[in-house]
Amino acid sequence: MAGEGQNADKLREYLRVLKPEARALLVAELERGALRGDNAPGTDIILQELRSAMRTQAQGGDRVGHAARLFFAPLEPFLVDDAPQFAHDGRLARTTLTPIWEWICRDLATEQAQAYGAEISRLLAAKDDAKAEAAARAFQDQVVQLVNAALSSARADDKAKRKLAVQIGTPRALEDIYRVISILRARDAIAALSSRLPSSIRNLTDDQMLALRTLFDSTSGQRELFAYAIVLVMSKLQYPWQLIRFATKAANTDDAAKVADTTYAVAVTIVLQDVERMVRLLSEDIKRGQAMARPMLLKDIHDAARGLRSEMDLSGDTPWSRRLAAIRTDVANLVRGEIESTPGRVRRLLRMRPTKDIVPGSTLDATEVEETENLIAFVGACRNYASELAINEMTLRSWSETQHYLETNIQGLIEALRTATGADRSYRESLVDAAIRFCGKVFGQEYAGLLSKAAEVAAAGDRKVAKA
Repeated sequence: MAGEGQNADKLREYLRVLKPEARALLVAELERGALRGDNAPGTDIILQELRSAMRTQAQGGDRVGHAARLFFAPLEPFLVDDAPQFAHDGRLARTTLTPIWEWICRDLATEQAQAYGAEISRLLAAKDDAKAEAAARAFQDQVVQLVNAALSSARADDKAKRKLAVQIGTPRALEDIYRVISILRARDAIAALSSRLPSSIRNLTDDQMLALRTLFDSTSGQRELFAYAIVLVMSKLQYPWQLIRFATKAANTDDAAKVADTTYAVAVTIVLQDVERMVRLLSEDIKRGQAMARPMLLKDIHDAARGLRSEMDLSGDTPWSRRLAAIRTDVANLVRGEIESTPGRVRRLLRMRPTKDIVPGSTLDATEVEETENLIAFVGACRNYASELAINEMTLRSWSETQHYLETNIQGLIEALRTATGADRSYRESLVDAAIRFCGKVFGQEYAGLLSKAAEVAAAGDRKVAKA
């Protein structure tokens, strides 16, 4: 929307005129939050603009958390922005890094961590990045050995296992720390695999799959490394759901039961886990009243669900088919309230009030108008994906009711503006402005432009009458 674009431009302008010291402090604080997993809306955009300004002015900016960043660098391709209690094959929730790092420094390798931190600070101050990376690798090797010893003790002692889980402090503590050392052990092999991948894959073709199969074959017999290779390829795909094509190709069939018997079955599981993650993101947006905060999210969920159904035969009763059915049900339940409430919100906001009930000089609440406009846009987006996400009937009904109300009431609102007096004029103007914005979402901007001209004529006519 235009308003959002203007706000983004204002934000960019503000960030670029900050003093270098303030800019560096802001980058430091945002990066510290990112390390904790506190990714507030807009953080990525803000950091991008700040770093761009720093590059333009040849300013480095103090970075924080270098010791932890270098230590966790091999994990970056496998981090997922999701709540830590949810499992992701081959991946790790980004929010687990801070508690794991604190555990390493506090309980696992206190003296070694202190020495490592001091060494990293010294090397980076001397701008010796190569030696800093070497120091990080050495400390990674130390931590792998210490974690292996801790996990071995925990396996033989339930009390030690519980203590270890509490110390680490994440919901899936033992699984999380094992995933960390597993990736660190395989860091060189992972780097070699990554170097053989293209920077991006727009559309996964048969020829590309054939080339990538050699990469997967190089991990034969190494189950964990195979999963990491799958995740690496997924990170390069413009449409991550296409990962399942490897599974159907390997099985030489689209039958879900037969695909599940291949080593590539993990690709399907990873895709389903990612779709479930996106549904949770959508749920968070809706709970905040920001269903359109990520406009592409609903499309990505729809495309993945459609891809799963078109690439594989999920008509039978299989764990994957039940999982996809649950996803579609969850989406329908999530968006139902937003979709079904839209016509009522439009009617309530635009209802014609007699002049005696209008407070002189009052207007519609701008926030409520914007929220309703976003809600209409959300229902409009849902129309494009209704069938695949099992929301067809409710979406069509809501859209039709909203469309009908606007069609039958917009002219009355404009006519009321024409005859408005000084007392109710501002309110009538805000009413017509809101209706035009809503019509822009429903009927298109060309129609909204015609309505704007009609409203201008109506308002000008009223001023001429007042002068006479």
